[in-house]
Amino acid sequence: MKHEQVRPFGFRDKLGYLFGDFGNDFTFILSTMILMKFYTDVMGVSAGAVGVIMMLARVVDAFTDIAMGRITDAARTTPAGKFKPWLLRLCVPVALSSFLMYQSGLAGLSTGAKITYLTFTYILWGSFCYTGINIPYGSMASAISADPDDRQSLSTYRTMGGMLAGMVIGIGLPLIAYTKDAAGNTVLVGRQVTMAAGIFSVLSIVCCLLCYKLVTERVHIDDPEEASGQSLGQMLKSALQNRSLVAIIVASIVMLLAQLTLQNMAGYIFPNYYGSAQAQSASTACMMIGMSVAAAIAKPLAHKFGKAEISAVSNLFSAVVNLLLFFIRPANVWVYIGFQTISWLGLGVFSMVSWALITDVIDDVEVKNGVREDGLVYALYSWARKLGQAASAGLTGWLLELIGYNTATAFDPAVTNGIFNISVLVPVIGFAGLAAVLWFWYPLRKEQVDANVEILKRKHGRQ
Repeated sequence: MKHEQVRPFGFRDKLGYLFGDFGNDFTFILSTMILMKFYTDVMGVSAGAVGVIMMLARVVDAFTDIAMGRITDAARTTPAGKFKPWLLRLCVPVALSSFLMYQSGLAGLSTGAKITYLTFTYILWGSFCYTGINIPYGSMASAISADPDDRQSLSTYRTMGGMLAGMVIGIGLPLIAYTKDAAGNTVLVGRQVTMAAGIFSVLSIVCCLLCYKLVTERVHIDDPEEASGQSLGQMLKSALQNRSLVAIIVASIVMLLAQLTLQNMAGYIFPNYYGSAQAQSASTACMMIGMSVAAAIAKPLAHKFGKAEISAVSNLFSAVVNLLLFFIRPANVWVYIGFQTISWLGLGVFSMVSWALITDVIDDVEVKNGVREDGLVYALYSWARKLGQAASAGLTGWLLELIGYNTATAFDPAVTNGIFNISVLVPVIGFAGLAAVLWFWYPLRKEQVDANVEILKRKHGRQ
């Protein structure tokens, strides 16, 4: 049944949606920023083993993400909405499972026991709890408003939520989690990471509850009895025949390969190459400057030129910046941070519109297939993002192994030079690949997006 009397879309929805990603990213960004560093430097597990575990978890995600998308689509609409209730159900499990991954008190266990523990807790957090809350949260954007400009605002505010989580973690964690050893090297303190993980878990719960309180679902999504009756296999086949969905899946993988490598390697390049964990905090603050500028310009640029168009150009710009950084190889950490700030400006434009792109794809799938499958489409997109996360973690771990990184060689000049190369060359490849996918493969230019919106307005009788 449609809700006739509902407050109009406004700032309260945007702020609430911001808190949703703020909360989710307290666990997600923490894992990308410190999990590998924590297990290599504190728990004594090789980077290659950690990378393999992260990649194997994505095999599990192939089933849990699709299953959660199917569950989300099949769920009946409650007085609170179709998607919001999942925030209430899962905010505590996702926070608790995240905290369990960072238990420095287990460092004395055997290597096999530590690998088993990491595998269990990482899959519990990422493949079940995080999947369970993130897919309904992401799908919810299309139920908050049907207007493309409103969805762009939600995408911007969602990205800002992630930015805020990244700022809190990126600035605060290096300041409290590192110390100098007897040789003057900057090293990670395990018990401080455990404490920080507990704090971030509590903050995650608070933010998810604020999202639940502030956001209103106002667009009617078909209940199960109104659906087409297609089998899961038929739905997957129809969805994956959609060019826009396949292209955005590939785009998300290469984007996260670049973005998460930057974040993963920050825990190595600043303390190991530049010898300053404090500079990592400053880098996060400067990154926020670049992302804030991107937030200010993304919506007007997207409205005028199109989301895919500006994203392709901005990511090509980021690729060029990182390529210049590779050849210049600044000895001064502040010059390096300056280049990274400019690079984040280019990536930030895409980040601000990326969540609106997936709502465009959901609309396109409905126009092409005649069935609205918010949960399934977002589940495929979520899995693709996790593949990008795994590709980054796996590649980072493998490359660190290749250059000979371990606790004994962590400050060897040959190893630290290798750290620098990984930190800039992998993003070059990822950003350039993303620009190419969006420009040459992804079909939803501005004109097609606007046409799809009009088709669905007529179909659903919206004015």
